[in-house]
Amino acid sequence: MKKIYVTPSDNLQNILDGLDGPATIYLQKGIYYTKVEIKKSGVVLIGESRETTIITYDDYARKIHADGKEYNTFRTYTVCVSGESIRMENLTVINSNTDPSTAGQCVALSVNAKSFYAKNIALKSMQDTLFLAPFPDDLVVRYRGFIPENQLYIQGTSLHLFEDCEISGTVDFIFGGAEAYFKNCRITSLSDKRGTGFIAAPCHHLVQNNGFCFIDCNLTNGGAGENEVFLARPWRDFGKCAFINCSLDNHVNPVLFDKWNDTDRDKTARFYYYGLKSASPLHPVSWAKELTESQANEIIKRCNAHFNDNNI
Repeated sequence: MKKIYVTPSDNLQNILDGLDGPATIYLQKGIYYTKVEIKKSGVVLIGESRETTIITYDDYARKIHADGKEYNTFRTYTVCVSGESIRMENLTVINSNTDPSTAGQCVALSVNAKSFYAKNIALKSMQDTLFLAPFPDDLVVRYRGFIPENQLYIQGTSLHLFEDCEISGTVDFIFGGAEAYFKNCRITSLSDKRGTGFIAAPCHHLVQNNGFCFIDCNLTNGGAGENEVFLARPWRDFGKCAFINCSLDNHVNPVLFDKWNDTDRDKTARFYYYGLKSASPLHPVSWAKELTESQANEIIKRCNAHFNDNNI
């Protein structure tokens, strides 16, 4: 595999676009102020360290694009992955917009591909930090011609893996319809002047057996108020997520989950939990299900199998 060494003064997008096959790109420490899309497959992007290698940009949903329209959530990314079998390690991706209440959504990383693996990366933003495709069907129709086809449409399911990562945000900051596993990650809820936060916003199809799975994660308080944050709310009917053996700070509301405003998605949401560790008593909503030890172990087994698979 080709090895390429890059510094902050290099044009990272030009380097990525010029690849003619699988490559490992080593990013020297520093700040890369750029917006990039990884379109080619088989790319490994490795930073010198998570703390010192930073890709950052500052687009936001209400900003006016060159086409005269607002950026909308899905064009605000700092890094977009649309190539297959991409790996990212030892770096930080930031969307530096800090006021979603006025500027709108602000994506740091958008994974618009079927296979993706991240280890020891940090993703920092506020609202909608991390998007994990595929889109809900209605948005595929709505955004055709607005979002590039290679980012918009994925046939079938996707598998995205995050290990030893840190992800921070305020509202719906991990969202989408992928089968995704977060193993030993730190999920940090930040302060938001609107007062209520949501970690995950899944939109899985009913036929999908596997959704978002958070396993052995630390859900930490980075400035949110006590009881202000819900673990998840369903972005669409049938959204699916599970929180297993996770530690919760005092920012997590004891009911754990929200049904999404005035919808009836509590009737279709597939939300699960097991082995949560909290200093305060928990009183989960009745429509969320506590897994049995056997069920939880099956999910953990499937998670570990994916991380041990060298095909990603």
